[in-house]
Amino acid sequence: MPDVDRSVLDEAWGRIPHTRETSDDPGSFTQKRIERVITLLVGPACLVLGVQAFVAAFGPSDEAPGWHLPLVIGVFVPLVAMIVACAVNRFARVFSGLFAVLFMVALALWPIATVGGEQSPSPTQNPWIFYLINVATVATVVAFPLSLQIAWTVAAPLLFGVVRLIQAGGRSEFLLPVALDVSFALMLGAVLVTLTWMYRSIAANVDETRARAVASYAQAAATAATEHERVAVAALMHDSVLGALLAAERASTPRERTLAVSMAREALTRLANAEKDALEGSDEPMDAAALADDIETSARDFGVELAVTRRVQEGTPRVPGRVARALVLAAMQAVANAVQHAEARALTVEVTGSAEPGGVTIRVRDAGRGFDVNAIPADRLGIRGSIIARVTAVGGRSTLDSSPAGTTVTLEWESGDRW
Repeated sequence: MPDVDRSVLDEAWGRIPHTRETSDDPGSFTQKRIERVITLLVGPACLVLGVQAFVAAFGPSDEAPGWHLPLVIGVFVPLVAMIVACAVNRFARVFSGLFAVLFMVALALWPIATVGGEQSPSPTQNPWIFYLINVATVATVVAFPLSLQIAWTVAAPLLFGVVRLIQAGGRSEFLLPVALDVSFALMLGAVLVTLTWMYRSIAANVDETRARAVASYAQAAATAATEHERVAVAALMHDSVLGALLAAERASTPRERTLAVSMAREALTRLANAEKDALEGSDEPMDAAALADDIETSARDFGVELAVTRRVQEGTPRVPGRVARALVLAAMQAVANAVQHAEARALTVEVTGSAEPGGVTIRVRDAGRGFDVNAIPADRLGIRGSIIARVTAVGGRSTLDSSPAGTTVTLEWESGDRW
């Protein structure tokens, strides 16, 4: 995963209040839960087999006097500790590994412990230690990596076969029963190891896919935020700074000078508030009539007296605050263009609110000589950045029609548009 994507993920994750349930690494969400499921299953399974072995241990014993109790304690005490650790999810790996190792030690000592035993071995009856072979295999699933799991799965049954034949003195009647027992233990152990490996692999793949998806979404969100910021900065620079400078340069009448002063004052205010994220205004929704009032007020600040025509139906939805601010700024850019390039001839602004489908439309018209929309240079931001991109950024639409008879800028937003 690229470092930039990982940093975005870490920053986003760090902003989430973490409880015990959310404190895990987000990149191993499924794996940690699969590990918990495995430990929860291992505990009851080992308990069942352990009880079976424990009951068998109190039957007729193959061990010589003095060996039975130490072997039982040395095997069953770590087994109980492992079962408890798996149940409470604390030190499960430590006690599982301890049991797996001590069981192999007890199994290796079995030929010595049974020398001179009170009961001779029977080919039809297995000693109690046999029932714990696959318990040791399951313990390695919790405690060890895959290579050691495979080694234990193969070594434990084979070692049992060897020590059982040594205990029996290599008698032929033991060969077939021991071979069957070893085969059964090998197959069952292989199934257990394979299943846990499969589930862990699936969990790892799920987490990897999830991490890639989240990284992709984070990158897309970062790109969208960067583009939104670029549009906002471009619009700010054009609307406030460049617009004020151009207006001051071209001012030749008292009205134009007043407009230039108003634009400069607005530019300074917006630049001062940019660090406070005040550019987009309040998030409070407003109705279409208030939208028209804001356009009139903003035009008056620019030195332009406008009487906005209102055609608002009852039931017109309220416009989210940031959307309204973007529409007002885009409309004011269209007004500024009409003042600068068409001398505000027949300048009108109309705000229309509709209940069905539910939205607001703003039209800015002038009777200037018009221009060729397709011939606008790529580096001119007045229309592309301050009108089209600004309205598009809040889920609205904008169209521009210009001819020798005049220019009409239409700004539309519907309540169903994504915002």
